[in-house]
Amino acid sequence: MESTAHTLSRPHAVAAEDALERLLAAVDVRIRRQLRFRLADGDLLSLDPGALTYAYVLSGELRTRLSGHDDTPVAAGDILLTSGRAPGTLTARGPVTVLLAELDLVDDATHLPALLPDAAVVHAFADLEPAAAAMLPHMGVEANEELITRGGDFVVCRMMAATVLISAIRAWAAAGCAPDGWPSAAGDPFLDRVVAAIHAEPGREWTVEALAAVGAMSRSVFAERFRRRFGRSPAGYVTSVRMQAAQDLLSRGLGVSTVSRELGYASDEGFSRAFRRSVGTTPSAWRSTHLLASA
Repeated sequence: MESTAHTLSRPHAVAAEDALERLLAAVDVRIRRQLRFRLADGDLLSLDPGALTYAYVLSGELRTRLSGHDDTPVAAGDILLTSGRAPGTLTARGPVTVLLAELDLVDDATHLPALLPDAAVVHAFADLEPAAAAMLPHMGVEANEELITRGGDFVVCRMMAATVLISAIRAWAAAGCAPDGWPSAAGDPFLDRVVAAIHAEPGREWTVEALAAVGAMSRSVFAERFRRRFGRSPAGYVTSVRMQAAQDLLSRGLGVSTVSRELGYASDEGFSRAFRRSVGTTPSAWRSTHLLASA
C-alpha cells in the first residue's frame, strides 16, 4: 500500500491517537461466514456488498476488481479490507488459498464502515501485525466442509475475527493511508457531533432543523456543509444509517414490524419500501436469507 507521511504537532497527534483508541476499543462483530477457499487459476470470488469483509491470502496471489482497486495484487501475507458499500470480485492468479470473512458490526461499532474506504489493501500484513496474522491460518473452515463446533467456539471465533479486523484497521492507519483528521467522520467537530447523534439514535425523527441544532448551525449553512463533506443530503445519510441498523437488527432475528418501529417508521410498508430501495430486496427476504446462512 502506498503510504504518505503526515507531520502533526504533538497535541494533534495525541488527539488522533486517542480517537483511534476509542474507535478500535468499540469494535465488535458478528460473523456471517468465515471460510477458507482453495482456488484454481482464474477462479472468481464475489464479495457481498452488504458486509464488512476481510480477505487474507494464505498462499498465492489474487487480483481485485473493486472500486478504486481494479487489478491490484493481493499476495500471500496481504489482507484486503472492504467496507461493504460496493460489490467486487477477486480473481486467482495461479493456485490460491484465501481466508474470507464477512462480518456485521454491532452496537457502538455500526458507524465504522462510514469511516473506511470502499477498499484497502494492507501489504505485508503478516509482517506489520504478526500476532493477528498468526491466528489466520487456524480460522474459518474449508468452504466445502461441514462446520463442527464445540461449546464456546462462536465466542472465540467472534473475538478472533474482531482482533484481525482491529489489527487491519490499525495497520492501514499506521501506513499513512487514512485521510487527514481520521478517524473523525468529518474532520469537523460540529459535523462529527451530528453524525454521532444520528448513529446513537437512528430511529429518531431527524429533520434538517433538528440536525442543524445539534451542530449549532443554521439550517442552510448546515445542509450545504453536510452535503459538501459527505456528498449526500442529511436525509440520505440518515436513511443509510437506518438501513445499516435495520440489517443488524434483522440479522439478530427481530421481526420486520419490530425493526420498523425501532427505526421510527410510521408503517411496515414505508420501512419495506425504503429497505428495498437501499438494499435491493425486502426486509423479510433479507432476514430469511441471512438467518439461514448463519444457522
